[in-house]
Amino acid sequence: MLNVFTLSNGRLFQEEIESLEELSKFRPIWVDLEEPTTEEKRWVRQYYGLSIPEDAIDDDIEESARFYEEDNGELHIRSDFLVADPDEPQQVRVAFILNMTNELLRSHGVLFSIHDETVPAFRLLRMRARRMPGLLADAKEVLLKLFDADAEYCADTLEGVYDELETASKKVLDGNVGDEVASEVLGAIARQEDMNGRIRRNVMDTRRAVSFLMRSKMLDAEQFEEARQILRDIDSLDSHTTFLFDKINFLMDATVGFININQNKIIKLFSVASVALLPPTLIASVYGMNFKVMPELEWQYGYAWGIGLMIASALLPMWYFRRRGWLK
Repeated sequence: MLNVFTLSNGRLFQEEIESLEELSKFRPIWVDLEEPTTEEKRWVRQYYGLSIPEDAIDDDIEESARFYEEDNGELHIRSDFLVADPDEPQQVRVAFILNMTNELLRSHGVLFSIHDETVPAFRLLRMRARRMPGLLADAKEVLLKLFDADAEYCADTLEGVYDELETASKKVLDGNVGDEVASEVLGAIARQEDMNGRIRRNVMDTRRAVSFLMRSKMLDAEQFEEARQILRDIDSLDSHTTFLFDKINFLMDATVGFININQNKIIKLFSVASVALLPPTLIASVYGMNFKVMPELEWQYGYAWGIGLMIASALLPMWYFRRRGWLK
C-alpha cells in the first residue's frame, strides 16, 4: 500500500496511490509504504529517483548499519515501533529515508517510510495533524513527530500495564490466593512483564534514533529543542519502566510465597496424618506377631480391644494437635 501525505493550509491530507500517474499529481512531504509491492517500489524509484534497499526492514541488519547518511545527503534510519496488541505484542521495524535534496520537493523535503505492519504511532500522528493545523512544516517535522507519537504511545501503554498490575495486586493482597487465582495472577504478571520489557527496548531504540538526528545537524534550533524534549520524555518513561519492573518482582514474589504457603499446608496435613497413624500401626504390628498365645485367640474380645486401642491411639494425637492449633 502506497500513501502520500500533503500539506494544505497547515493540515495533513492522505491520498492512496494506485498508479504512477496519480503519484505525479501530488507534492507530498511524507510517502508511506506499507507492505510495498515491487511495482510500488518501481514507481517511487521512477518518480523520485529513490532506490529502496532490499534489506530496509530486515530484522537481522547490523546495529551499526541502522543509522547512516549517504553521500547524496539522504538520511537512513531503521527504528522499531511498538504495537501493544494484548494478544500478540510486537516490535515493527520501520525504515526511514529522509531526502532534503529532492528537486521536486526542495522546499520542505520528503520523508519515506517503509514497513510491513500497521504502526499505531503513525495513525496517532495522522489524527493529530488533521485536528491541529500548523503542526507539521516539513519532512523533518514529520519524522520528529513520529518519534514523539511513539513515545506518547509507549506512555499510554505503560498506563495500561499499571492498571493491569493494580488488578493483579488486589487479588494478591486480598490474602485468599488459591492455586487457580495464583495461576491467573502469574499469567497476568508475565504478560505485563513482557510488555514492559518491549516498551523499555522501544524507548531505547527511539532514543538512539533521535540522538542520531540531533548529531546529523539537519535540525534547526526549534527542531533541535523539540528533539531534546522527546529525549526528556523518554528518560521519564525509563524511570517508570524501572518502577514497574520492581512492582512486577514484588507481585511475583508475593504470589510465589502464597503458593508455597498453600503447598506447606498440604504437606502439614500429611505430616500430621502420618504422625497420628504411627501408634495404630505399631499396635497392628504387635497384634500381627506370631506369638503362641494371641489375644484374639485366647480372649473373646481380643479383636474388639485391638481395634478400639488403635482408634484411641489415633484420636489422641489428633486431639493434642488440635489443642496446640497445628490443624488450623
